Amino acid sequence: MNLQSFFTSLLNVVCEMAPYLLLGFLIAGVLHVFVPQKFYANYLSPGNKLSMLWAALLGVPLPLCSCGVIPTAIGLKNEKASKGAIASFLIATPQTGIDSILATFSLMGLGFAIIRPVAALITGVCGGLLVNRLCKDGSTNHDSCSMVIDEHGNKIWRVLKYAYYDMIRDIGLRLLIGLVVAALIQVAVPDEFFLSFGSQPLLQMLVILVIAVPMYICSTGSIPVAAALMMKGLSPGAALVMLMAGPAVNLASILVVHKAMGRRFTSIYLMTIVVFAVFFGLLLNATGLDFSVASHDACCMTSTLPSPFKLICATVLTLLIIFALMMKLFSKFTTKKPSDPDVVVYRVEDMHCSHCEAAVVRAVEELPGVEKAKASASANTLTIKGPATEEAIRKAVEGIGYTFRERNSTTSRGKHDNVDDI
Repeated sequence: MNLQSFFTSLLNVVCEMAPYLLLGFLIAGVLHVFVPQKFYANYLSPGNKLSMLWAALLGVPLPLCSCGVIPTAIGLKNEKASKGAIASFLIATPQTGIDSILATFSLMGLGFAIIRPVAALITGVCGGLLVNRLCKDGSTNHDSCSMVIDEHGNKIWRVLKYAYYDMIRDIGLRLLIGLVVAALIQVAVPDEFFLSFGSQPLLQMLVILVIAVPMYICSTGSIPVAAALMMKGLSPGAALVMLMAGPAVNLASILVVHKAMGRRFTSIYLMTIVVFAVFFGLLLNATGLDFSVASHDACCMTSTLPSPFKLICATVLTLLIIFALMMKLFSKFTTKKPSDPDVVVYRVEDMHCSHCEAAVVRAVEELPGVEKAKASASANTLTIKGPATEEAIRKAVEGIGYTFRERNSTTSRGKHDNVDDI
């Protein structure tokens, strides 16, 4: 492999995406801070006949991944949203977001930037209608506290912190992996590799589904990979299948949804994503529209140096990713032993992002005896200050779909191991 070609490819992909990602992160921060969670719940009640449509419309621009969307959806359940609305929200939200829409436009052109959210919207609404038709809207497996998070502080600072630290900390590693994989594909995979499938585009889609569905792929990190594969002969329809099914679901989210919402709900949720991804992929291929030129132009696989503006944006994005990942790593390996006798550290698994952390903290802070709580997705820990019982904490954590582990057998109040040892 030619290292110069690899780094040239990586530079150009980062430069093309950086301006749109920085703008998308900012818009996501504004949505997070200025649109209250109660706003979403008000439109999703069982009595609202348009609740499935509202759920998909509200979910499409939100920058939530397939793990972060689950506690939010369970919170909507606790706000008495219908099962159909919850399914629509769960399906549509992780497939896209304002940041990934802009990033899709930057690398894959206007066509994909329009098709992607439209497909997510239709898939979400249809999934919600199926759930309402086939699932009784009774109680689900768990009861838990409301996930409405009331934050305080300067709103401008909260927007910037969420946009350029929290979000990048959540998806930065996966985005970086996606960019590196895209560059590797450009230089290592033979040209027109996927043309070996010839007249079998459905086989391409099935191969993509087998790879993408169980994996954890964020909606933004999947874009450079899909664009790179298209340049190697992957059909536009198969690329759309990756962009829809990959971010929408993964093995961990399937297990959590099954635990929180039930077997029938989960079956409909999963089959809707798979079937509609293939349907829209085949439909896109049937249109005969040429997306290859847009993809090639976006990736700019030439030795021409990008514009100064794009280079500045790429530098800023790279520094933000490095900073966020270093802080995440630092917090994982430098957690000190708690000295307060009223502090206990538990292990909580299946947390992947700041939304997961916030959901866990909100669930346990409502409990009697919890004075303060802090969750760490990187260390898989939940630190509790106060005399709350372990059983109450377990019920609250498991009630929103996360896996609660007991304290280390050697850990007791007043004597604690390092967080990483629990």
